[in-house]
Amino acid sequence: MSNSHIRGILAPAVTPFGMDLQPDSTRFIAHCKWLLRSGCHALAVFGTTGEANSLSVRERKALLDELVSHGVEAGRLLVGTGCCSLSDVAELTLHAVKAGCAGVLMLPPFYYKAVTDEGLFRSVSETIERVADNRLRVYLYHIPPVATVGFSIELIGRLVEAYPGIVIGIKDSSGDWDHTRLLIGAFPGFGVFSGNEFSLVDNLKYGGCGCITATANVNAFAIRKLFDSWHHDNADMLQQRVNDTRAILGRFPMISALKGVISRFRDDEGWRVVRPPLVELTNHVVEGLLNTLVSQGFVMPDISGEDE
Repeated sequence: MSNSHIRGILAPAVTPFGMDLQPDSTRFIAHCKWLLRSGCHALAVFGTTGEANSLSVRERKALLDELVSHGVEAGRLLVGTGCCSLSDVAELTLHAVKAGCAGVLMLPPFYYKAVTDEGLFRSVSETIERVADNRLRVYLYHIPPVATVGFSIELIGRLVEAYPGIVIGIKDSSGDWDHTRLLIGAFPGFGVFSGNEFSLVDNLKYGGCGCITATANVNAFAIRKLFDSWHHDNADMLQQRVNDTRAILGRFPMISALKGVISRFRDDEGWRVVRPPLVELTNHVVEGLLNTLVSQGFVMPDISGEDE
């Protein structure tokens, strides 16, 4: 794994499924390559938006292997390894290290809610010790709106102190910009990503690394343009445009909405499939969503073209 921080716009890539609900590696590879061509600096695979916790360990490992073997550079992949099982986390993390990925994105174990910082420290520590590889780079995944369990400021500090050069960053999906700003200030040199694009300009102004945002699955080009222009006079206008797109998509269940939009732009109904317990949007709802987006000037450049 790389010694340097990832920085920029990362898409937590959605995972396509066939009608039999099995992962579709062909669609997955094509989508990941399009995301990188469309401006993503890197990809966060097997996270919340990728329905990772509806995937088995075997499925995640196989999809990662397929992705790398078909030309997606491992050094541009941040691999979600979050599970409730300590053994599963360690297995997935070791697999990502051996594949040469840039890092892993690690949820806290999230089933038991009334857990202490000590218990969470032991969970992350045990994973690192089991992997036992200095190439490992861990980005913590703080998403209390979904997981309920999160990483406190004190716990982050303890992990950074115990594993310098290994625990190197965080995705803050708290939805609270003040919390993200606190993280950036509290840990100089720590790689702090916002969990959405709403605060991208502020993240960069305060010394953060960028954002890992679900809507990059469909709006990567515009979000990358904002990243490249955050210090220019038109940054506020560009920020508002991506905010507007995010707000429209946010009116619907996000994963189903993203897959619905991709299905229309790719002219591929198979893209609408989600794994239970998620449910796809109806055709009527997708059409209404698309009409609203297009009326705001939304496009997905080159998504129907040939994938390399």
